[in-house]
Amino acid sequence: MHSNLKKVTAAGLLVTLGIIFGDIGTSPLYVFKAIIGERPITDELVYGAISCVFWTLTLQTTFKYILLTLQADNKGEGGIFSLYALVWRYRHWLYFPAIVGAGTLLADGIITPPISVASAIEGLNGVHGLEDVIVPGNALTIGIVIGIISLLFFFQQFGTKVVGSAFGPIMLVWFSMIMFWGVIQITHFTPILAAFNPYYAIHLLTHYPNGFWLLGAVFLCTTGAEALYSDLGHCGKKNIQVSWIFVKIALIANYFGQAAWLLHSGKTHLEGLNPFYEIMPHWFLLPGIVIATLATIIASQALISGSFTLISEAVSMNFWPRITIKFPTNIRGQIYIPSINWILWAGCVGMMLYFKDSSKMEAAYGFSITVAMLMTTMLMFYYMKFVKKWASLLVFVVLLVFLSVEVSFFIANVAKIKQRWMFLIFEIGLVFIMYIWYSARKITNRFLQFENIQTYVPALTELSVNKDEPKYATHLVYLTKANNKKAIEKRILESLLSKRPKRADVYW
Repeated sequence: MHSNLKKVTAAGLLVTLGIIFGDIGTSPLYVFKAIIGERPITDELVYGAISCVFWTLTLQTTFKYILLTLQADNKGEGGIFSLYALVWRYRHWLYFPAIVGAGTLLADGIITPPISVASAIEGLNGVHGLEDVIVPGNALTIGIVIGIISLLFFFQQFGTKVVGSAFGPIMLVWFSMIMFWGVIQITHFTPILAAFNPYYAIHLLTHYPNGFWLLGAVFLCTTGAEALYSDLGHCGKKNIQVSWIFVKIALIANYFGQAAWLLHSGKTHLEGLNPFYEIMPHWFLLPGIVIATLATIIASQALISGSFTLISEAVSMNFWPRITIKFPTNIRGQIYIPSINWILWAGCVGMMLYFKDSSKMEAAYGFSITVAMLMTTMLMFYYMKFVKKWASLLVFVVLLVFLSVEVSFFIANVAKIKQRWMFLIFEIGLVFIMYIWYSARKITNRFLQFENIQTYVPALTELSVNKDEPKYATHLVYLTKANNKKAIEKRILESLLSKRPKRADVYW
């Protein structure tokens, strides 16, 4: 990791807002709409829902990811494959949770862009004169969303160097905006602040009719937490942790503001309204929608970039077939993978055409990330126990807390499988490809002969300084399929030393 990523700077914090928090930062667009749905608006439901949202963000995002999981960096890089690289030696089967987590994270890339952009664009339905033009699910709305998503994927091949510098300032405006309007609504109904008490969350889950199943919608507030860890290498742990203070305050203010509006608006049902836009004054609605659309595009961009990074790591760790990887700019870590780009584009368009509006997508969203989080928790157990060498009792207490939360979310999200069967096929396909490729490599390696490279260092050193042999190259690079740093294929050594020796200044 570059040393400047370890320092907290104003520029670093601004970049972090643009890269890291897009996904989780745009969740207020649809979380409360998903929770309330067609249910009657009651004190019990609203107080319980906002309490659940607050404690989910606190337990899952703050404690698990910001404070704990970010500690598990592999030379500054984060993500499930980086975590796997730290613990694979402790149990041979840990590759399986790694590929399941990666597969579900990749699958998330085909539903987050359409649900985010659609939620923003559908807000135009509240603009005077557009009520009958922009209707959730109509051809024009679907066309606009698909058009925005298509442009986003088309421009991936050129990199984000030019527009990337604007991501941070735009997200700063976004978080400031949602915090401001949230605080305004809270001042209109301050009793909502009582929902910080976890009693309301527990009461909702245990006493409200089918209250437990509301966790499937509540979970949408923390879906961006796993992507946050994956982008660790772009911004650094300290910048993420410090900027999260501002981001969480903004998110909580907006969620509480929406809850306050629900209770003082006098409405008994949402009737298709989105609380996110209802807390804004009508004169600000159009600027708010523009800012929301830009924020969702940035969130989608971060997810696409994260998918490219994930596949690149999978290729380097022999979990994915070797494919074309391009570097469109000279920015560190910015890559472009054409095949994955167009697969994700087709998936996003397919999701939009199938579900048609954000409300239907909300019913299918979240299951993938619960699985990814469970896989991360499993790998974190081995990291805490064997790498950090924490006391066993502490490790099991931490594991119990997070498993209790995540298994509850998983069970609540299982109910969504019926609405997302095609999505499940995509996830299983990704995991299957990684499993088959990994297994095939293992089988191939059984037929390869490996040698200890240390045994041949003297011979290679002697060859390097032997002026009688013509120089083949200054630097000679060989890719090996060995599972450890001390082994190398026998055929590579034969290529270097037999018949026509290949003399070089440096061997890699």
